[in-house]
Amino acid sequence: MRINRISPDIAVLSDELEVPGIGHLPVNAYVLQAAEPVVVDTGLSLPDRGFLDALGSVVDPADVEWVWLTHPDRDHTGSLFDLLDQAPHARLITTFAGVGIMSCERSVPLDRVYLLNPGQSLDVGDRLLTALRPPLFDNPSTVGCFDNHSGSYFSSDCFGAPMETAELATADDIGYCLPSAVRAAQHLWATVDSPWVHTVDQEKFMATVSALSALEPRRLLSTHLPPADGRTAEYLDMIAAAPQADAFVGPDQAALEQMLANFEPAR
Repeated sequence: MRINRISPDIAVLSDELEVPGIGHLPVNAYVLQAAEPVVVDTGLSLPDRGFLDALGSVVDPADVEWVWLTHPDRDHTGSLFDLLDQAPHARLITTFAGVGIMSCERSVPLDRVYLLNPGQSLDVGDRLLTALRPPLFDNPSTVGCFDNHSGSYFSSDCFGAPMETAELATADDIGYCLPSAVRAAQHLWATVDSPWVHTVDQEKFMATVSALSALEPRRLLSTHLPPADGRTAEYLDMIAAAPQADAFVGPDQAALEQMLANFEPAR
């Protein structure tokens, strides 16, 4: 993993996952070094990713007070229970639905859960964290997080975009990528991750975009995009256009067999 310190109080634990035919998908977790330290998401559920080692270079896990789980998909929960073991005082911020989904796989310690619904806020000592569901999501329990101190919005899957290379996927700022390429990649990801966007009531959908805009975040911190500073208006415009983007159609069996044939070693 790569550690990107994008501000005095925010570190990005950057990983990536290559998706054949799509690109390198950023997979970020965040450390918010508030008076009561907060970890936002816990990385991929794959072996040997080094999440806890990377986290330990930023903050002692025993000092973590809060773990904000944006939603319980496997690219967000990789080191969750290991972190809870090493952070005995930490509370897990999620929703009632989030607990239910996680409980299908293993027991969730309810005495360590802190349920926070969209519109509610939590004081972490030197700042207020407000829960807001992002306009685009792939899990019904998704809740993003706005930090009023840094002006950052942790947007979960929303604003994600596969990058051309692993180096770009783990960059410390999206500015290394061409804006036109980012926009195309964001629309691709929007239709892959949130295919329902093509069936939404446009007025109701735009109300969710406006709710995020009203917070005036200066920085967008997505799980699946390098940090985006000062690009909120541009990316909200992109989100607003997502319902008109071309629908994603994935490879079929014939394409899969062709890919597998290309992977076979030469005889």
